[in-house]
Amino acid sequence: MPLFGTDGVRGVAGQPPLDDTTVMRLGAALVRVLPHQGPVRLLIGRDTRESGVWIERAIARGVRAMGGDVLTAGVVPTPAIAVITRAEDFDAGIVISASHNPYEDNGIKVFSGHGQKFDQALEAQVEALVADPHFAVDGQASAEMEPHEVVEPYSRHARHALPSPGLLNGLRIGLDCANGATTTVAPRLFRSLGLDATVIGATPDGRNINLACGSTHLESLQTLVRAGGLALGIAFDGDGDRCLLVDDQGAVVDGDAIMLLLALHLHQTGGLAKDTVVATVMSNLGLERALHRRGIRLVRTAVGDKHVMEEILEHGYSLGGEQSGHVILSEHLFTGDGIVTALRVLRVMAETGRSLRDLASALVPYPQTLVNVRVGRRVPVAEVPALAAAVNSVERRLGDEGRLLVRYSGTEPLLRIMLEGRDQHEIEAWAQDIAAAARAALGAG
Repeated sequence: MPLFGTDGVRGVAGQPPLDDTTVMRLGAALVRVLPHQGPVRLLIGRDTRESGVWIERAIARGVRAMGGDVLTAGVVPTPAIAVITRAEDFDAGIVISASHNPYEDNGIKVFSGHGQKFDQALEAQVEALVADPHFAVDGQASAEMEPHEVVEPYSRHARHALPSPGLLNGLRIGLDCANGATTTVAPRLFRSLGLDATVIGATPDGRNINLACGSTHLESLQTLVRAGGLALGIAFDGDGDRCLLVDDQGAVVDGDAIMLLLALHLHQTGGLAKDTVVATVMSNLGLERALHRRGIRLVRTAVGDKHVMEEILEHGYSLGGEQSGHVILSEHLFTGDGIVTALRVLRVMAETGRSLRDLASALVPYPQTLVNVRVGRRVPVAEVPALAAAVNSVERRLGDEGRLLVRYSGTEPLLRIMLEGRDQHEIEAWAQDIAAAARAALGAG
């Protein structure tokens, strides 16, 4: 079983691969494989999960056992670690977080000294060392870490996303910090920019991260915005690398709508590199059509903001992201940053004089349905005759008026069936036809 998944190491805190010994060995392996001159310097940050404290100390023991130096930023958003790792010449940055997952889970993300997510070659080297029985690590090494201030320099970096805040002075907004990492930055930053921010989800206790709050649970924010007559609401996830918005009526503005309004503004102002936006295969067909009508190309990647980042880096694009709210603006950083994304949206509002609801109306999403089928085995779809026939039948009926995506989950024993088309009832029925064929051929029983 690979140690690294699609977004770092993930699991239940205290259980492999997030047990004390494995985490310590991972910290040691990082020191061994990182290219460096002199002692390796690592910067660690974490979200508010109670397990983050001991995981951080386990990493530190491994790092120090190999002669490395480790500094701790404490509770800070994931992009803050990426920014400061690059700006202050650390050899790597480590974030302890499971993003939008419940508190029982946790994870370890690694950023290179360039502020980008670790590449697969280095991940493979780390995995090999952690699994090597001959790789000895002193389990009694010190877990001492020097504290390192990150909040203020990161806040200065983020402020560049809204260079003229006076245009929005007094704008009444809602902020939902998901009881997570943005609690240390977002409320003070947004208020310092002159915004009248009502804050919820900002009382972390180690166990309430993402609990009925944040970008995966928008109901409280929608109620706050509607009841308070606010201009908009901003919801972060647990580690702050993404955000979703709600407009003044409480309607959700997802990552597709955010990318579209940013792309249109960048295109009009000459800032959209190569007239291209990068999104994953999960982004709605409505985004692709809306961009196309305005002369903007959409390039699709596999699911995961890491793939979006790689495409942006390889071809020099400036904007990309995911429907879930990860948005990458390469002008600022090569990873998702929920705070910067929200500030860039506010900048568009300030420079156009338009409301969020008006800007988001540019996206007319196609009806979409997603069905997950639990499977007992993974076989390429083309090699399962009944399933392949069901897929081909739906594709013929869709023609050019929709999209079908059938793929296995990268983290669970699931076959995911996503359909977009003109009619909601029609695509739901077609999705169930494919699901029935999948259960019959591959079902877990």
